[in-house]
Order: sequence, then C-alpha cells, then structure tokens
Amino acid sequence: MDIVKAAQYYTNRIAGDVSGMKVLLLDRETTPIISLVSTQSFLLSKEVYLVDRIENRQRDVMRHLKCVCFVRPTDASMQALVDELRSPRYGDYYIYVSNILKKSMVELLAENDESEVVREVQEFYADFYAATPHLFHMGLTPATHPLFGEGHSWNPGALSRTVQGLGAVLLALKRRPNIRYERNSAMALKLGQELEYLMAHEGSLFGGRGQGDGQTQLLILDRKNDPVTPLLTHWTYHAMLDELLGVVHGRIDLSQVADFRAEVKEVMLSQDQDSFFRQSQFLNFGDLGASIKEFVDSYQSKTQSHDKIESISDMKRFVEAYPEFRKLSGNVSKHVTLIGELSRLVSQRHLLAVSELEQSLACNEQHGADVKAVRALIGDAKIRAENKVRCVVLYALRYERAPGNATDELKRQLSASGVDADMVAMVDVVLRYAGARERQSDIFQNENIFSRGKNMFRGLQGTENVYTQHTPALGEMLEQLVRGRQGAHWQERLPSLDPNARPPSSESGMFNKDIIVFVVGGATLDEERAVAQLGARVAAQNVRIVLGGTSVHTSQSFLGELATTFFP
Repeated sequence: MDIVKAAQYYTNRIAGDVSGMKVLLLDRETTPIISLVSTQSFLLSKEVYLVDRIENRQRDVMRHLKCVCFVRPTDASMQALVDELRSPRYGDYYIYVSNILKKSMVELLAENDESEVVREVQEFYADFYAATPHLFHMGLTPATHPLFGEGHSWNPGALSRTVQGLGAVLLALKRRPNIRYERNSAMALKLGQELEYLMAHEGSLFGGRGQGDGQTQLLILDRKNDPVTPLLTHWTYHAMLDELLGVVHGRIDLSQVADFRAEVKEVMLSQDQDSFFRQSQFLNFGDLGASIKEFVDSYQSKTQSHDKIESISDMKRFVEAYPEFRKLSGNVSKHVTLIGELSRLVSQRHLLAVSELEQSLACNEQHGADVKAVRALIGDAKIRAENKVRCVVLYALRYERAPGNATDELKRQLSASGVDADMVAMVDVVLRYAGARERQSDIFQNENIFSRGKNMFRGLQGTENVYTQHTPALGEMLEQLVRGRQGAHWQERLPSLDPNARPPSSESGMFNKDIIVFVVGGATLDEERAVAQLGARVAAQNVRIVLGGTSVHTSQSFLGELATTFFP
C-alpha cells in the first residue's frame, strides 16, 4: 500500500492515455495533488507542453492542441468546465474528474458541449494529497475547509470533503475495509457511518454490498485523544523543516532564507527525485549533520579539494566556491543550506532548552520540578511566546487533575510577561478540546496507581536522547494491535461498525493484514515516522500500514485550527 504510487498510477493515465501534443488544465485543488507526485519533466515526456488553471480565462486559443482536464467534481470546477466548453480553445477535450461524478454533472457537460469537442469523460480517483508513501491527507485548513462546526462536531463541508477523499483513497488502493472508530469520538463515528454508506451506495465500485474485503482495517482516530504529539518539537529532518520553515504541498518557501541563492525562491522535497531526502527524512538532527557531511566529503574528494570541513558554515563556503559541486550535487547543495538554516533557528529560538522541558512534561511525572521549570521558561526573555504557551499547555494537560495544579498561576505569569491574551487563552481552549474528560486514553499514564507505576518504571530505564523520549500514542497502539497484545482492550476502545466483525486474536494480532489509520483533527510527521518504522519491522508478516489525516499538523497549525473553534 504505497500512497504515492497509487496517486502516480492516475497521474500516468492522465498524462499518457491521450497521445500527441496537449494542454493539461487543473483546478485549485488538483494542482497540488498532481504536483506532489509528478514533475514537469515527466509531463513533458508525455507531450504535455502547457499546464494551466481552468479558472484562467486569459488562455490563448490553440485548436491544434488536445486538452486534458483533471478537476475535482465541485460546483465551481464544473461551472469552469461548462464555460470552457461553451467557448472551446482547443481541438479535443478529455475530461477526468478526481472522484465519483454525479449523473447530473455528466448531463450538464453534455448539454453544454454544443461544439462536440468532448471525446472522453472518466473518473480517476486521485482526490487526496499523497505527501509520502506512508502518509496522505485531505488538505483541510481553517481558511478553505474549517474542520469543526461547534465544539466536537463536523463542519458539513469538511465532512463531505473527507468522505470523498477517504473514499478515493480506498478506490485507489482497491480496498473495502472493515471500519473501526474510537468509541468516545462522535466525529470518528460520523465519518465511519458516512463512509460505510458511500461504500454501500456505490457497491459496484467498492466490490459489492457485502462485508469488508477481510484484508483491510480502517481505524478512524480522533486527535483529541492525543493532543500531546502535535504540541512537541520533533527532531527528525522532515518534521523540523515543516515546523521551522514550513512545507506546503512538498515545497519550502526560501524567500526569507538569507543564505540561499536569490534565483531560487522555493525548493521541492520529493522522495522520488531527491535521494538525500529519501534517506534522511527520519534522521534526527544529530545524525543529520553526520549524514550531510558524508555527502559533502564524497563530492569534495571528486573535486580534489583539500579544504577542511568541520561545520555547516564550512560546507556553505565550499558549496558556493565550487560551481562544479553545485552542478553535481544540486540536492546536496540544497540540503546543506536547509540544514544550516535549521541550525540557526534552533540556536536563535533556544529550542534545545524548550524541547527538553517539553519532553519532561510529556514523559515524566515530577510536578514540583515541572512547575519550577515552566516558571523559569516563562521568565526567560529569550524564549518565544508561542513556545512558552506550548509548555504551559503541556503542563495543563498532564497535571489537570493533580493536587496543587498551577495552571491559573502560569497563565497569569504568561500575561505578565507580555504574551498576547489570545495566545494565553489557548491553554483553556486545548483543555476544553482534549482535557481529561474528553480523552479516552491515559496518555500520561498518571490516572491510577497501576499506570503511575508503569510510568515510573519507564522513566528508570533511561533514554539515549532526552529530546526524543516521547513515542506517539498512535505508534504504541499499532504496535500492540499488530503484536496481538491487549486485544480485548482494543476491541472495546475501537468498536467495529460491522457487528459481525471477528473478535481479536491473542495469537496472531487483532489486525494481521493491511491497516489504514485516519486521524480526524490531523496527523503529524512524527506519527508518520512511527508508522513507517513499524511497517518496515512487520513487512515480513505481510502487514502494511498507511497513515492519513484531515491535515498534517505542526504545533502552530494545530493550535491555529483549535483557535477558530468554540468548545463549550
């Protein structure tokens, strides 16, 4: 189950099924869907000589060219197609839509094809964003598709988009899964029910109206059951790039990076096109420095240079000094600069100190020491306001029910230190969204004497790195499911929509085939790392796992999404 390959199958069909010189028209949403899994050189190899937006009405008339349209079946895109067909600019039109096309939409296109230029209409189910082979998302943002209605309920538009996108994922992977959902989540249940209805209603597409395919489990989780993971600073390469520089549909805007060449405004991260990123995306920051140095040393030897390279700044000087090096290793050159910028931001924002406290709050129960440490962090003028707020949120979540809880005092200290009132208010927003009364799981292992003992024992084991102690709850859950541990517990926590679903097996694991995990409220890149690494360990057992979400969150986007919603 490779999400990128599933999307690329349709991209290859879109670009390659129609022979000859052609134009490719996309809409606002299919443009990033295609750009994530394809390249300009690939499209050129398929004789696609122009890519444009269907909304652009200033295009030239070129009747000698064929036109391939790939759009989402939305009212806006259908209207743009209707306008195009009323005044066709190209000779022949091949219309591909990214999801199930309503009969009324087909009739609308036929009624307006007075010039009889439409040669084909097909459904190609690439209606999701394939970020990596293990990760997909729906691209929901507060600006385009607000997730929440009021409180813990769906915004109707976001629900519709998610059902369509998740349905397209299943069609692309050729799966009809058994659906399980987190028992305490009305949003997970609603999504499961709507998806089950879609599969039954479109039985011919999903393989009949019977039960699931027996090979696949879809687990619908709710972000509120683990609010900790998106609040932490993660130290793997991909996660750091997203958190500190921002990765939007695989692209990083470099306009604010002082050391990058002026002619390069953005760079692309692609596992297909970038071997260094493919090998390094899950490396932590310390190992990343050694990895990039190996690349630089390798190319330095090819140029027969003997300059000593000891630091990131030395690497930058070397890259700028050797145009041949830049030509030979464009990707390595790019990553030298990116890693240098990450290093600068880590130092400038004092993220090592912030992360050490975050990890302590996430993993260790030591109330007195944590209160003291959070107070000291808030009082440090060198720490950015958003990082202070994140640490107070983590404290509030962990010690919500602890005697002597100091959350109100810490909020007052935040205000006194000049933190904006709206940012301070996020402490209470997160508690209303994912406080102890809302969560299904004991993520801090501190709610009863048995879990406290387990937590203390785990702390005594020590860890190789104080900055990477935390393990996403999703990763621990999947590990137990695949290994067949606590089957009855997970059967209770993750009930099936199918009352005839088989009970858990303590011998082979509750799920021993393919698993699709979908997080309502957004997945994280740290969870993707956990899924990818677990998948590699259990591949010999024919267990394949992919992760999806309504979005992919950084700490800023997670808090930003909650800030737009009222939770009673």
